Amino acid sequence: MRIVIAEDSAILRAGLERLLVDAGHEVIAAVPDANELLATVHNTPPDLAIIDVRMPPTFTDEGIRAAVLIRKQNPDVKVLVFSQYVEEQYASELIAENTGGFGYLLKDRVADVEDFLAAVDEVASGGTVLDPEVVSQILVRTRKKDGLSTLSPRELEVLQLMAEGKSNAAIARTLYLSAGAVEKHISSVFTKFGLTADTSDNRRILAVLTFLGA
Repeated sequence: MRIVIAEDSAILRAGLERLLVDAGHEVIAAVPDANELLATVHNTPPDLAIIDVRMPPTFTDEGIRAAVLIRKQNPDVKVLVFSQYVEEQYASELIAENTGGFGYLLKDRVADVEDFLAAVDEVASGGTVLDPEVVSQILVRTRKKDGLSTLSPRELEVLQLMAEGKSNAAIARTLYLSAGAVEKHISSVFTKFGLTADTSDNRRILAVLTFLGA
């Protein structure tokens, strides 16, 4: 897999590069700012871009804004945001633009190298990987939106786990529910969101986008 790393910390940038190379990936560039990231993706599109949120010159949201731009201009490039910060607005926008091939992990909460590499593989293969804390913070911002207020606490828990990319079986294991109970909660969410069986788009995706304020 061909990867671009955008990280302003030289030590972390070098560490990520070594980790990914040792795992058998090709790091085609490791850059310190969003401008170099965008130039690299434009000139030599990678399979995956791993991007920090806050980078020079203002260290506010340059990285995640670059991620939004990459998703719009280079939809074949998968994006994994890897940061200490949750930027709720842009996280919601990124997921709304394209539900697959996106991840958002918090540096302080990734304690296992194998888990990180598994997330890299999942995003690169078109999956979605979201740190539960990212989903929780988006939920706080969107809790009062129409639709969400009608959900029960258990339905909200199920929907949050759906937004993290978990399957029905994984949701059942996490919440200690039967598979049938999970299916009933999801069906109730669809009903309350007005997502009927004849909805042309994937109801699961539409429910998650509603949850994320898309």
